[in-house]
Amino acid sequence: MKKPELLSPAGNMESLYAAIEGGCDAVYLSGTLYGARSFANNFTNEELKEAITYAHLYGVKVYVTINTLIYEAEVKNFLTYVDYLVSIFVDAVIVQDIGMMDLLRSIYPDLEIHASTQMHIHNLEGVKLLEKIGVKRVVLARETPIELISEIKKNTKVELEIFVHGALCVSYSGQCLMSSLIGGRSGNRGTCAQCCRQPYTLLVNGQKRNKEEYLLSTKDLNTLENISKLIEANVDSFKIEGRMKRPEYVYFVTSLYRKAIDNYLEKGTVEIRKEDMNTLKKLFHRGFTKGFLFHEENNSFTNEYRPNHLGMTIGTVISKKGNFLELELTSDLQIGDGIRILGDKEDYGKEVDAIWLGKKKVKKAHKKETIRIFLKENVPVGSLVVKTTDIEELTSIKEKIANPSRKIFLNFFLEAKVGNPMKLKVEDGIHSFETKSDFIVEESKNSPMTEERIKSQLEKLGGTIYQVNSIQLECDSSIFIPIQKLNELRRIAVDKISELRLERIPIEKKEYYKEVPFFPIKREKTASISTLKDYEKIKNKGYDEIYVDKNTFEEIKNEKAILKIPRVQEYLHKENKNVLVGELGSVSFYPNAVSDFSLNVVNSYAVAFLHHLGIRKVTLSYEMNDYQIERLIDSYYNRYGKNPCLELIVSGPVEAMVLKYNLLKKYKAENQETVLIDKYHNRFPLKVKDNYLYIYHYQNKKTEDLEKYYDMGITSLRDSF
Repeated sequence: MKKPELLSPAGNMESLYAAIEGGCDAVYLSGTLYGARSFANNFTNEELKEAITYAHLYGVKVYVTINTLIYEAEVKNFLTYVDYLVSIFVDAVIVQDIGMMDLLRSIYPDLEIHASTQMHIHNLEGVKLLEKIGVKRVVLARETPIELISEIKKNTKVELEIFVHGALCVSYSGQCLMSSLIGGRSGNRGTCAQCCRQPYTLLVNGQKRNKEEYLLSTKDLNTLENISKLIEANVDSFKIEGRMKRPEYVYFVTSLYRKAIDNYLEKGTVEIRKEDMNTLKKLFHRGFTKGFLFHEENNSFTNEYRPNHLGMTIGTVISKKGNFLELELTSDLQIGDGIRILGDKEDYGKEVDAIWLGKKKVKKAHKKETIRIFLKENVPVGSLVVKTTDIEELTSIKEKIANPSRKIFLNFFLEAKVGNPMKLKVEDGIHSFETKSDFIVEESKNSPMTEERIKSQLEKLGGTIYQVNSIQLECDSSIFIPIQKLNELRRIAVDKISELRLERIPIEKKEYYKEVPFFPIKREKTASISTLKDYEKIKNKGYDEIYVDKNTFEEIKNEKAILKIPRVQEYLHKENKNVLVGELGSVSFYPNAVSDFSLNVVNSYAVAFLHHLGIRKVTLSYEMNDYQIERLIDSYYNRYGKNPCLELIVSGPVEAMVLKYNLLKKYKAENQETVLIDKYHNRFPLKVKDNYLYIYHYQNKKTEDLEKYYDMGITSLRDSF
């Protein structure tokens, strides 16, 4: 049974130090460009170089996220940035954009590429396609069940990476357009506004159905109790979410998973202490779920009560007198702790600055004691009190991070023979270096150098990341060695070991080349429908092709009908028909298909990649504007000398999210008229298709001037119904 990699997040240098001290094997982070967490602090170029050097000394790998969609005008700067990452010896890059993935595989064939979870890979066929292209690792969709992961692993040599802890997207990653459609902040561009954490009302047949408001706010993933199953499934890397989290969180979560992995591999069991879980709750959580990875019950996947940090319950409000709250504690509380009182309509948070026990002020109060704290706001009696910050635990964790105990162990072999130079060999388990002194060992005339003194000098590695594991001596019985010469020899050897630990082979850059097919220029109009009612509306309107949902396709007898393959397909089944595909597994499975908007195509390299694989017509992303479309078409023609075959959706309802979580099933509202209403009174229609929930944008797409797109070079315009 192999040992999986533990992969931790780092939003800044402090979190990087925390992750490494916590015991990670690798970290993932972002520079200031092209990362899917634009609001994290992230790393400047100089900090990236420093981070990689620091991590590599510890034997920790560094993966840099460049996992946003890249528009045509950005490609040059994107490549300049990748050139820099290659020059500072990044271990891998994490990519979402299929065009940039293909471009990097062409020009940097030896650069390790990881397919981001934003690429929406969730089946064996998708993984096999990326394996064929040369991608080293796939970060599978968070919704992929453990049985399918195990099956994929048995049928591919590609490394598989799985999220094991942290925040979840309610939508399949890379398949959420809601933030982009509502406010222009695209999750595919790293600026998600987290619409799923906002309050909503569910209307079923015009009537409000929900009591709690945060209908789409997921709990946080926690797989500690199931870590053994992931190890047994031979998952290569366990990923912790949290580039927006503080260093203390990164350290503690990393250390918990480090212990869980090591305990299982050494003892066959995973021990989870209650006090550790309490600390975890106080650092950050929204409630915990084992996720669809381990078949979480649909109704237990979200926390509709609150979208923010829940902390740990430590007491109840038993009275409100003037500006003071009286609390009955179920856990300790001290000055400096952060608390939140959960009111009926509003929460009240504060840092505790004074505690009264009876008439006496105290620094710390204990379980079962009744205390008073200052709070002006009116809070209902019976309100729960949660601790969101434990100052004592935070201080303890900060001290551990500031005084790292993680060491690289060295073995020393010293030879000191009279009349010969001293020889010192140092090994770190991977590298070995041997050197000798310019000093010739002399026979001692007065006080010979003892073995204890030699070992004591070799052990002096303070201020470095190293610690002595063993020292072997081969010395004459009575020798004289100047301490300065022994120290100098040790310093030279240890410095060389550091050099060897940082040594990497430069990666060669090559020219990009891609063969693409020729497409004749023609103008088409297509339609996308779901129901027979839709078909009756459009059947006589002269559409060249009609994309039809699976549940309706067999009922339509029309040679222009094309089967829409769902964009979530955990297991693919061959259809001997013309098809529209919306995810990479289906791209490899169906030759001569049309690709849908959900493949997030925004640049000419992505178009070329799909055409090269046999896709006859490529649908562009909803997120493109006219200028970006024009740049894409011009660049494609200038580079390949041929026209692309492109489709653009110009009218109709827009799928904003696709979810494995079924809100309508939870509220027993399937097959009824349902909408979500946000705080601005926008109405988002809901529909269940192929057992997945689709949330539609509150506004249908409507384009007035269609001729300009044909003039640009768009082949086909689509109406959705």
